[in-house]
Amino acid sequence: MKIQFDPKQPFQLAAVASITNLFQGQPQGAPEYAIITLGSMEGLFAGQNGTELGMGNRLLLAEDKLIANTRAIQSANDIEVAGLDAPLEAWELFDTPANEARRCPHFSVEMETGTGKTYVYLRTIFELSSRYGFQKFIIVVPSVAIREGVLKNIKITADHFKAIYNNLPFEHFVYDAKKVNRLRQFATSNTLQILVINIDAFRKNFTGTEAEQKSNVIYKESDKLSGRQPIEFIQAARPIVIIDEPQSVDATDKAQEAIKALNPLCTLRYSATHRNPYNLVYRLDPVRAFELKLVKQIVVASAVSEGSANDAFVRVEQIEYKKGIKAKLRIHVQTNDGPKEKLITVKNGADLFSLSDERACYAHGFSVAEINAEPGSEFIRFNNGRTLRLGEEIGGMRTDVWRTQIKHTIKKHLEKELQVREHGIKVLSLFFIDRVANYRDYDGEGQPIKGKFAEVFEAELTALAKEERYKELEWLKQPMEKLHNGYFAQDKKGVLRDTRGDTQADDEVYNLIMTKKEILLSLDEPLRFVFSHSALREGWDNPNVFQICTLNESRSAVKKRQEIGRGLRLPVDQNGFRVFDESINKLYVMANESYDEFARALQTEYEDDCGVTFGKVPLTAFAKLVQVVDGNEVPIGPETAQVIQSALVTQKMLSAEGRILPAFDPKGKDFKLDLPEEYRDLTPAVIDLLSSYQIERHIRRDKDDGPNKLKKEVTLSPEFQALWDRLKPKTTYRVEFETEVLVQRAVDGLKRMERIETPLIRVAAGQIGVKKGGVDATAVSVAEEKIEFGDHPVPDILAYLQNETELTRSTLTRILKESGRLSEFFHNPQRFLDSVAGVLKYELHRLLVDGIKYEKIDGVGSEAEWEMLLFKNEELINYLTAVQVKKSVYEYISYDSEVEREFAKRLDEREDIKLFVKLPGWFKIDTPVGTYNPDWAIVKHDDEALYLVRETKGTRDFLKLRTSEADRVRCGQKHFDALGVPFDVVVTAEQV
Repeated sequence: MKIQFDPKQPFQLAAVASITNLFQGQPQGAPEYAIITLGSMEGLFAGQNGTELGMGNRLLLAEDKLIANTRAIQSANDIEVAGLDAPLEAWELFDTPANEARRCPHFSVEMETGTGKTYVYLRTIFELSSRYGFQKFIIVVPSVAIREGVLKNIKITADHFKAIYNNLPFEHFVYDAKKVNRLRQFATSNTLQILVINIDAFRKNFTGTEAEQKSNVIYKESDKLSGRQPIEFIQAARPIVIIDEPQSVDATDKAQEAIKALNPLCTLRYSATHRNPYNLVYRLDPVRAFELKLVKQIVVASAVSEGSANDAFVRVEQIEYKKGIKAKLRIHVQTNDGPKEKLITVKNGADLFSLSDERACYAHGFSVAEINAEPGSEFIRFNNGRTLRLGEEIGGMRTDVWRTQIKHTIKKHLEKELQVREHGIKVLSLFFIDRVANYRDYDGEGQPIKGKFAEVFEAELTALAKEERYKELEWLKQPMEKLHNGYFAQDKKGVLRDTRGDTQADDEVYNLIMTKKEILLSLDEPLRFVFSHSALREGWDNPNVFQICTLNESRSAVKKRQEIGRGLRLPVDQNGFRVFDESINKLYVMANESYDEFARALQTEYEDDCGVTFGKVPLTAFAKLVQVVDGNEVPIGPETAQVIQSALVTQKMLSAEGRILPAFDPKGKDFKLDLPEEYRDLTPAVIDLLSSYQIERHIRRDKDDGPNKLKKEVTLSPEFQALWDRLKPKTTYRVEFETEVLVQRAVDGLKRMERIETPLIRVAAGQIGVKKGGVDATAVSVAEEKIEFGDHPVPDILAYLQNETELTRSTLTRILKESGRLSEFFHNPQRFLDSVAGVLKYELHRLLVDGIKYEKIDGVGSEAEWEMLLFKNEELINYLTAVQVKKSVYEYISYDSEVEREFAKRLDEREDIKLFVKLPGWFKIDTPVGTYNPDWAIVKHDDEALYLVRETKGTRDFLKLRTSEADRVRCGQKHFDALGVPFDVVVTAEQV
């Protein structure tokens, strides 16, 4: 099976554009389809600069233009900056060949786990190469696990990117200290080069005869490279350096110096958890990712022993050495009201039996034998041999607890299999364990035997497989040993062992499961249950992991975000396509702690790692709310946001710090939110905004999910049959428009287009000084020169625009002449072409929607009509985002907004509404701008039966907008016009 990639995901395109648009104004490469090519022009248009060591990237953009581009992108993406004219955060570098001082700017992109961060930066590489001619890129990774993930992504996206970028040739390779001569090809090649390297491969650089032996090979002179150091060839390439997980890559001074040694043109930093988000240009935080449904929803079940206070409980909170080696532990202390949790400080020799006020569970073996305070490997050891690392916990995990966890995880897996089997989706479950021996042990002769987790797993799966409802799952007939497996590090004799996750043995097991990543997605592969130790906690994920179970005897120090990250990605079917069905896309987490503890810990991690707090609404979020002004959506801005926030604080729905208070309860019987009169139309949007910041919206208890039964008696009723007969025909569309209208709109659009200016080259001169501390450079003059294009070959403007728009040469000639902008073509040819193409595509897009005509498809069957059989019995839903109704085909109706919830509730109360249906996600109408899923189908009795379709939005002016969403709704309106079904956009049920 091959995973398919959607090239039109808006959030990914926005992330790519946020980087590529930084270089607007940089002279660009020869257009792909130009009949008249640009020629070499001494490398100017290739974005390359030649030296005796090879070809290097070349930035010709003046720094003030780069700053202006950056601020414009940040403003468009609602990222606040201190000053619009402030310099970019950058490193001071010296070009290796000329020792010329220059600045290396950093740009950061924040993307939540599971949203395609690697895909985005790989596509950015291709975009920068095709648009600007940049050819040399280095991807720096923190670990072998991440490196292998990057290589896997390059492999599976290669054909995808070739299709998008017209078979743009490229080469990629991993730095290998034994094959340093490959760097010569990296430097000298004039095709796109992608080098993947681990930070450890070039972090060490020492000088001196003896110390030099400790340096990385990359800094040592090599006979294979004519006596040159390998690093020199990288420096000559002036690479654009992409840092994957910068908080792990360049968190130290040595690592930063190592990256500076690469002589980067700039660094692009990608992470979900930036420590230092230098020049942040794009942010997709967890709240936004959940709201856009780009990751699975999280459903938490918990298995906690109520009688755990009978067992010894110890949690290692802190280990320090500055004022003597000591540890802070959390234990149970006996009080008059029973055992209570308490934080205590202990030194070597301390006895927990005494410190707990002589609780019997600490009587044997809980004296402190050793405290290790070495940073990164802190632990405490008791005289019973038990060792706990910093952050770990023991609490006497009882057999009935982990047996229950295993049973319920298997049961959820089987239920998910039943739910998705007709969708062609393979279901995987992932078990995290802290001791390999619990899954795979060895007998006295060293032969492998099943551990207690494996034995219980097989027993529980065997018992559940006998139940009648699961007998239709064919894979259950496979031998048991083929259905589950463990991925653990091994020693040289092949014995499995516990590791930290960063050893050579971990690398090997990581490679093993990476090679099976796609195989695991195939229904032909019986393996469905994966057990792992530390190797899978970072760098590996599989989109079809639907259940994660934590079977740790101690509370894991691994972060919740890391564990759930292994299963957050949206699943794929057997054809490799992503599945966007919300009823399917749920990650079930079986935790060994209460829901409240899990949610609190996860929320804290989001706040610490991302600066995002569920339950706290920032002022910038209100400022992004939009109102319709002259047919455009316009953000209300910070001043209006302050007015709205103050109104909510006055009504005690928000605290002064922006935290949501109990008074905000949209489901409450007497709930009412009052905004000032001029902003009252924003009420639904404000309610939805506050709801999106409630953690319960995205991380839910298991008990909040359940079946939504189909009312078969309703589907058989005359009202529904008549309604469905009106709705079920499918249509096809064609588009008609007048060339004269297109020309006039295009001319008007080009006249409004931003002026195309001549690019500037900055020329800097520096004075070199030789001192005891080394060579330095001081800038003595800076000048700027305009690039003149008139005397050089230029691209064929008509050929390029014809390829981009499919308009005739005569139409294009007329548009360009009448626009009066043609002279600007010679200021910057490629930028002019791209700007004109953008205007033309926008106007064509508008005409396609305005001129669309739908016709009903004749015939019967699935090609001509939607089948009622698609309404499934017992669809799984989230009760927290559903409203119970009487007059629909399901017991509950799921809603996406407060407008939808209130609409359904009011319709259900009206006597003249006999039946209404929230149209399912599979009911999609084709349009030129994507598919459209309408909201509501309604049967209303007003002297006679009326069959209606209604779309609910926050404003009745929605159809006046020129957005892609509004265009899809307009197309949907014409589809229903062709069927003779009245269609309208409404805000409330009273408008029906």
